[in-house]
Amino acid sequence: MTIAPPERPRPSRGTAASTTSPSSSVQAARQAIADRLREIRVDAGLTAKALAAAAAWDRTKVSKIEHASRPPSADDIRRWCAVCQAEDQVPDLVASLRTVEGAYVEWRRLQRTGLRRLQESRVPLYERTRSFRVYCSQVVPGLFQTPAYAGALLSAITTFHGTPNDVEEAVAARMSRSHVVRDGAHRFAVLVEESVLRYQVGGPDTMAGQLHHLLDVMALPSVSLGVIPFDHGGRRMWTLEGFNVFDSVQVSVELLSAAVTVTTPGEVDLYVKAFTELSAMAVFGTAARTLITAAIDALD
Repeated sequence: MTIAPPERPRPSRGTAASTTSPSSSVQAARQAIADRLREIRVDAGLTAKALAAAAAWDRTKVSKIEHASRPPSADDIRRWCAVCQAEDQVPDLVASLRTVEGAYVEWRRLQRTGLRRLQESRVPLYERTRSFRVYCSQVVPGLFQTPAYAGALLSAITTFHGTPNDVEEAVAARMSRSHVVRDGAHRFAVLVEESVLRYQVGGPDTMAGQLHHLLDVMALPSVSLGVIPFDHGGRRMWTLEGFNVFDSVQVSVELLSAAVTVTTPGEVDLYVKAFTELSAMAVFGTAARTLITAAIDALD
């Protein structure tokens, strides 16, 4: 489906914020659907008021959909196109809507039955991915977590989001999917901010066990683990939200409220570029081990 430009220029709606947001591509896709629906209405010679009346909608609904402040449902799209006698546009528009709905999913929807199923749902993606690029600024990457650390973190998530408590099962599922670290032809390029080593998740004993586990994991030939030091001068990249790049074709970003999946090539390339810049600031090998060991010593 080709998305044509809008009928006339519209005022900016937070361009600067959307440019830096990891969900910017999702909002852009929503706006593209809204613009296409508006074109269909204009081509049909209908005003927004006339369309609303014909569809038996509140008169403000059309305006909200066209300004992307209210996403349409599949039924809304079908009704819209029926009124405008543009039923041939329905399949492409509904397909676009489904893509957008899958790209930005609130945690309350993903976690409505607990956390175990969410952990298990990612196994196919992890098993088919050959090259992982992982950046974490707040917590240890999930694939490298110990059971105790994962339990403390998932317990906090369960409490905060009010999710059904299946933490024990979720931890087991997370540990099970971590088999990709040692099995198969997978490569892991992992970057963590030094703060990740210092944030105590689950208390000193849990944190000490987790940091020792990082020392073990970074010795694996399939793993490259870098740490970006606190005292790195003149940072080339600011601290970002954590993200995972899968084979340079998909990026997963975890926000406080939702999971964002980025597949637009240009945006995927942007995350790959950011990872490259962050890598240039990290230390590896002995220097990274020294920072991890220092974090362990600070727990005593």
